[in-house]
Amino acid sequence: MKCGIVGLPNVGKSTLFNCLSNAKALAANYPFATIEPNVGIIPVPDKRLEQLSSMINPKNVQAAIVEILDIAGLVKGASKGEGLGNKFLANIRETNAIIHVLRCFEDANVTHVDGIVDPVKDKETVDMELQLKDLETLEKKKDSLKRLVNTGDKKALRELEIIDGYYNHIRSGNSARSLHLDGDDCILNLNLLTNKPVLYVCNVDENSINGNKYTDMLKKAIEEEKGKLLIISAAIEAEINELESVLDRQEFLKEIGLEEPGVNKIINSAYALLGLHTFFTAGEKEVRAWTIKKGALAPQAAGVIHTDFEKGFIRAEVIAFDDRMQFKTEQACREAGKISIEGKNYEVRDGDVIHFRFNV
Repeated sequence: MKCGIVGLPNVGKSTLFNCLSNAKALAANYPFATIEPNVGIIPVPDKRLEQLSSMINPKNVQAAIVEILDIAGLVKGASKGEGLGNKFLANIRETNAIIHVLRCFEDANVTHVDGIVDPVKDKETVDMELQLKDLETLEKKKDSLKRLVNTGDKKALRELEIIDGYYNHIRSGNSARSLHLDGDDCILNLNLLTNKPVLYVCNVDENSINGNKYTDMLKKAIEEEKGKLLIISAAIEAEINELESVLDRQEFLKEIGLEEPGVNKIINSAYALLGLHTFFTAGEKEVRAWTIKKGALAPQAAGVIHTDFEKGFIRAEVIAFDDRMQFKTEQACREAGKISIEGKNYEVRDGDVIHFRFNV
């Protein structure tokens, strides 16, 4: 599952990406510093994994991961190929969710492509370019459906009605994600850019980690779409990232009044945005966090580990995380009646510690 970091040039995308992944993407004060998308495979911070590992002391520990792409900055006219528009739109189409970084700080030394700091206007610029590209996608689909409708295809007629509904909705300045019509599964195949879930990240100066006039403007602007918003200082995150020891980082966070780095919030929010949650396998050889979609059933979760586990699924032996921590060992959980035996219809819960039984 992939998240793409997007936004106008010079808003702090690459700086945040560097902090997220410890990669060294070029963070320069000019447009298109990121020509090709930088990719980071990033572990998801999870205290439960740390707690399980401390208790079991396994030979190996593996966190869940999320893939982050740092995508070149978008400019007006991207939908028509301006700037690096075609690259931008192609790269974002490959992602499952969007992390939209917006500049909410003033700095005369950092150029703004429009010459003025206005995060609401910046958001509208990106939204408009994505909407224009979606309208182009929908127009092509409408043309192909009309040909089928002329042959008397009733299914095509229903799909055309749905496509028309989305087309009119987007043409009115809305994003596809804010519309849900009965039977609109046909929209999923089009992979519309504005149908992807969005996390808005306000990049502020070091004195505004609790917000400022720009973040207030943006909060008001996204009220109707009920968007998720985080306030982060890329400059502070860069300072945290430069500290080598965990103790130094903790001390620095304490001094500035933060409980955890902002990038942790971004990763966990992106993970949730993708509709994901975690189950664990735990033994002396390895304690591991596994990623599944919310609502996944036990065989599907088993298949994440290995396809043979899903094919030959027999049952899942499940311990709730809190019970595993309370009773310390699997045997103690068994004796206390805290291991439940679940079949193919069991919906895996976030934090479940599972041992799968299978036969191929």
